[in-house]
Amino acid sequence: MRPRIYLAGPDVFLPDPVAQGARLKGLCMHLDMTGLYPLDNIIAGAADLPGAIREANMALIRSCDAVVANMTPFRGPSMDPGTAYEMGAAAALGKLVVGYTADPRSYVERVSAFLQTSDTDGTLRDPDGMAVEDFGVKLVDNLMMARGMDALFSTVEAAIAHVARHFQAR
Repeated sequence: MRPRIYLAGPDVFLPDPVAQGARLKGLCMHLDMTGLYPLDNIIAGAADLPGAIREANMALIRSCDAVVANMTPFRGPSMDPGTAYEMGAAAALGKLVVGYTADPRSYVERVSAFLQTSDTDGTLRDPDGMAVEDFGVKLVDNLMMARGMDALFSTVEAAIAHVARHFQAR
């Protein structure tokens, strides 16, 4: 049976998200896997559209073997929060979770550039005085995301290829 891969990320907000979904699903198909894209769901006439979208995406996640998540910063220094939720749900369900990001900087570097500030005591703080976690190691995002996935890559192609190798080795 072909592994089913949920393709998580803010790609659904691109100007042509259907074309992006087809591209991502094509990368999976090329490696003998089935790509599942959030816009594969057909939701019509739902009284609670946000709830229906969440439930449909969760059904795809429950049905998949792995999640490949776009962790590229979205609307700020961190990844898309919906994608973070999907990664956490998949991890809790025991799925293989692989991320990729086009931004190689650490979370601390991205937050520092976003805030355009530094603190005299060496601790990066946001405008409310909250410290930005810095553990002295390069984390691509919040520690729960950076350490909650199985592997991280710089391209979606590399992430999908890793998943294919994982399932071929089984």
